[in-house]
Amino acid sequence: MAHRNFLHAYDMSATELKRVLALAQAPIAQLGRPLDGKGVALIFEKPSNRTRHSMEMAVVQLGGHPVYTRGEEVGMDVRESVEDITNVMSGYHAILCARVFDHGVLHRMAAVSSVPIVNMLSDFAHPLQAVADVLTMQQNFGDLAGKTVTYVGDFNNVARSLCEASAMLGMHIRLGCPEGYDAHDNELLGLTELGAASVEQYRDIAIAVSGAHAVHTDTWTSMGQESESAEREATFAGFEVTTEMMALAETNAIFMHCLPAHRGQEVASSVIDGPQSRVYPQAHNRMHAARGVLAFLMGEQK
Repeated sequence: MAHRNFLHAYDMSATELKRVLALAQAPIAQLGRPLDGKGVALIFEKPSNRTRHSMEMAVVQLGGHPVYTRGEEVGMDVRESVEDITNVMSGYHAILCARVFDHGVLHRMAAVSSVPIVNMLSDFAHPLQAVADVLTMQQNFGDLAGKTVTYVGDFNNVARSLCEASAMLGMHIRLGCPEGYDAHDNELLGLTELGAASVEQYRDIAIAVSGAHAVHTDTWTSMGQESESAEREATFAGFEVTTEMMALAETNAIFMHCLPAHRGQEVASSVIDGPQSRVYPQAHNRMHAARGVLAFLMGEQK
């Protein structure tokens, strides 16, 4: 059977995503050791706390050996072409995972690799984070069909993948984004086609948050966008998730953030450090989500 890649959340069907979520929550002993005696390459053009630790531990839990590699060690398209690096590494490892600046690099890897390629983050998508996000919401609310998830801020890679995974599970999706940082009409239509119960986008975040079961946000300035910080802070003024804003959400609503966070910018300290916050279980779920995805890709989907 041809190998699978995981570059976007929708690279899996809704049924397969539910299977991954089940694998993520299954006792490790029940998963066997699908990576026993095998290596998994973890290529990091961009550094990370959660991604490195969660991926290394997930590989170990499945019996494999993670090989952490910094971007400058392989020098994609500097020392060697992306294609040469991929062809060589796929002869050593069972899975190649990459955290890259340019999403196109992942597609180039997938075009030549003989083993699965996993997106650990790109400028366009962050599907492993999305699996952890829906897992966290599922742990709080059970079946997510018909529940409402709101994302506030820049419709970035994190937001895109979160919405895709949420849509596949039948959630109502609301976006509260400033002009110029919002989702395009074709992306909103795509979420509906993926199975979202409804998709709405607002400039007024009070409307977007009202009655939501889960409220997500992210930093206003992502890694690589530092030169835009001042402009973004001005544009996103008024898009902070505050205690007053969370009071508009559903009574038992939760707050989520992929981290790292900037308290006093995209979220108030009283929210991220308050009783509604699930940011640490969400971060811990990155490991469980990774384990579920890796187990699935190694053939546990049957």
